[in-house]
Amino acid sequence: MSKPLIAVLNGPNLNLLGTREPEIYGHQTLQDVESELRARAVHHGFELDFQQSNHEGRLVDLIQEARGQAAGLIINPAAYTHTSVAILDALSAYEGKVVEVHLSNIHKREPFRHHSYVSRRADGVVAGLGTFGYLAALDYLAGLLKRP
Repeated sequence: MSKPLIAVLNGPNLNLLGTREPEIYGHQTLQDVESELRARAVHHGFELDFQQSNHEGRLVDLIQEARGQAAGLIINPAAYTHTSVAILDALSAYEGKVVEVHLSNIHKREPFRHHSYVSRRADGVVAGLGTFGYLAALDYLAGLLKRP
C-alpha cells in the first residue's frame, strides 16, 4: 500500500535560498529544507513531492497535477502570493488541504506584501518562522489529514 502524498511547491527565487538576502530569509538552502521535510514526512507516514519554479504557469500546472494525487499541499508562492489570481484559481480547484508558508513575516514588511491571494484558499498560514515554518506546516497538515 502506498503512502499518502504531500506536495510542496515553492515559488520564484526560492532556489536562491541561503544566498539571497540571508538577513531576511536565513542561511539554509532549499535543499536543506527539502531534506528536513523528507525526514519529517517519513516520520508522519507520508511521501513528499518537492518542487520549485520561478514561473507562475508552471506552479499552476503543478497544483493541477496534485489534484487527485496529493492529500495535501504546502505552498510558498513567494512574490506570487501578492499578485497571482491564477494560483488562487488553481488552488480553488484543488480538493485537498492547503497550507501557505512564508519564511518572513509578510505583515511586518512592505505594505504590498500584506495581501495574500493564496490565503483565501489556505486552510492554514505559517509566516515569520523561517525555514522551520515548512516543518510546522507539515506537522499541521499531517494532523489535519490523520483526523477521522
